[in-house]
Amino acid sequence: GRSGSGKSTLLKLLMRFYDVHSGSIRMGDRKLSGINTNELRDMESYVTQGTCLFHDSIANNIAIAKPGASREEIVEAAEKASLHEFIESLPNGYDTLVGELGDTLSGGEKQRIGVARAFLHDAPLLLLDEPTSNLDSLNESIILRSLKKMGKDKTVILVSHRESTMAVAEKVYQMENGRIS
Repeated sequence: GRSGSGKSTLLKLLMRFYDVHSGSIRMGDRKLSGINTNELRDMESYVTQGTCLFHDSIANNIAIAKPGASREEIVEAAEKASLHEFIESLPNGYDTLVGELGDTLSGGEKQRIGVARAFLHDAPLLLLDEPTSNLDSLNESIILRSLKKMGKDKTVILVSHRESTMAVAEKVYQMENGRIS
């Protein structure tokens, strides 16, 4: 749904950063509280507007989502995240160290690395918190197209202020004062 009070809490509940005070959250027929943390992390991909990068290559920064991923899988995820052409333009391509780029990565490039991680992880549940907030309309469009294709077999929970981002949603809920309005 559209962002508002409580939207971060919803995603944090699904990631089990918080426990529910009443009722329960279920994934299929299983209570979230009964799923061990490792299994839950395998079932979810979580993208926030701020992506944490490690002092390593761009390829390894994407591959953190799927240890042992092939270069082909990493490139495919980067293509879906509208990042491949940018990476290929770098002198060392996918082997460029993030630290070598210093502060030259834009917020949008960092965010697209986070989205590429989610595409690579390929979990059945995608939790996206403002995943296009730092993107221009062209990159947003490419990523949303990829999400729409990918979302046919997955549950995607997308939180955003942007009308253009929400246009891909089948159902839209608006939060106001912590409640669906």
